Amino acid sequence: MITGGAGFIGAHTAVELLRTGYDVRLLDNLMPPIHTGEWPRWLPDCERMLGDVRNREDWQRALRGVEYVVHLAAHQDLLPNFAQFFHVNSVGTALLYELIVAEKLPVRKVVVASSQFVYGEGRYRCAKDGEVFPDGRAPERLAKGLWEPVCPKCGGAITPLPLLETHANPKNQYSIAKYSQELMAVALGRNYGIPSAALRYSIVQGPWQSFRNAYSGVLRVFTLQMLRGQPASVFEDGRQLRDYVNVEDVARANRLVMESDQANYEVYNVGGGKGYTVLEFAAMVSEKPANVTGEYRVGDTRHSVSDIAKLQALGWQPTKTPRESVRDYVEWIRGEKLDKDYAAEALANLRKMGALRKAG
Repeated sequence: MITGGAGFIGAHTAVELLRTGYDVRLLDNLMPPIHTGEWPRWLPDCERMLGDVRNREDWQRALRGVEYVVHLAAHQDLLPNFAQFFHVNSVGTALLYELIVAEKLPVRKVVVASSQFVYGEGRYRCAKDGEVFPDGRAPERLAKGLWEPVCPKCGGAITPLPLLETHANPKNQYSIAKYSQELMAVALGRNYGIPSAALRYSIVQGPWQSFRNAYSGVLRVFTLQMLRGQPASVFEDGRQLRDYVNVEDVARANRLVMESDQANYEVYNVGGGKGYTVLEFAAMVSEKPANVTGEYRVGDTRHSVSDIAKLQALGWQPTKTPRESVRDYVEWIRGEKLDKDYAAEALANLRKMGALRKAG
């Protein structure tokens, strides 16, 4: 059973599991902004249940006869509706484990979706102090357009290092809720003998990714702008590093970890294995020069590139490049009905809510 099964990663995971012989049930509430109340036409042919992971009765229905759970349902954005992140992400996950324990359900494995965001500002090297973990970027520095984090010990320049699963320092509402899901998967799973694993996805890309969801990321925004003849809106100075992974590779990772006993009670990065600047990525989407806005998202990180060696040790490798993800997404979205300027609306809403600010 896949929660959030009508979503982007859920749909591709369903395809992967059906392809390899599983019976698949999807649970989704089909709510905006990702959905419009209807099951997407591209979903594979499998059982579908309308329900919400915040509701105990919906979990009970969805878990009947289930051996494996891939828990992807989540509230995703950076807007300051703080409580909703914990109602959906944290409480939903707690209900899952509560029901497995209370009803002695024969669930053989739970895979929980986490995020690269749980790292916070992440891992760096200082020439003087060695490996350091900055505790987020100071708001007063961001307001002045000083984008790079500094050494928390000496205040000097630091160089980003790949992110390792041994570290977490969530710094915004989404990442704190996601980290709580990880902790439940590993700790409650181990305490009650429910094999579980958590996957920290990097920026996942490919077709079927909702163009209505403001959280969907730069591929969505840049593509929508490109289709309207507009330049890509790049935040900060565009030199921040990001790690992109194709959704088909993520679906394979979900299945691999679900099937592997070695993955029990472990956390894995799922990334593309290479960092790109946002400006480099914008150039993959559009030939038009990017519009570097000098704005920044509150709670965002400067550099995020995951070390994927731990998952590679299980036999997984990323197979598709960001350029291939861009090609597949653009090809898909050209066939969709874009009834308004979703990118402009999302950016305006972020500014209105104070989640996107201009450096002065």
